Amino acid sequence: MYGLLFLTHSLPIRIGEELKIVWRMTGNGDLSVTSTSPSNQPGVLTFVPESHSGSNYTRPGEEWGTGFKFDEAGCWHVHLQRTIGAGDVWIDIAPSAP
Repeated sequence: MYGLLFLTHSLPIRIGEELKIVWRMTGNGDLSVTSTSPSNQPGVLTFVPESHSGSNYTRPGEEWGTGFKFDEAGCWHVHLQRTIGAGDVWIDIAPSAP
């Protein structure tokens, strides 16, 4: 599993900012993506996994794009699941800019 973040500015990612991530993942089956906040609440995707047929992001596996808008600062858990294959990443979200 590989993820490519599309940021409109340098890190950190802050509460309320939309983040697009392109994933490449080996395995079989459709991709489902869930996120869980630091307080163990389910996150909401701004757009569900969209299959990409062509790309210059050359990593193993098939490619999908997802969108996130995190509403809480801290470490978010993102889980990717296919019929065969799964992976997890953690993304640190900073408080809103002063």
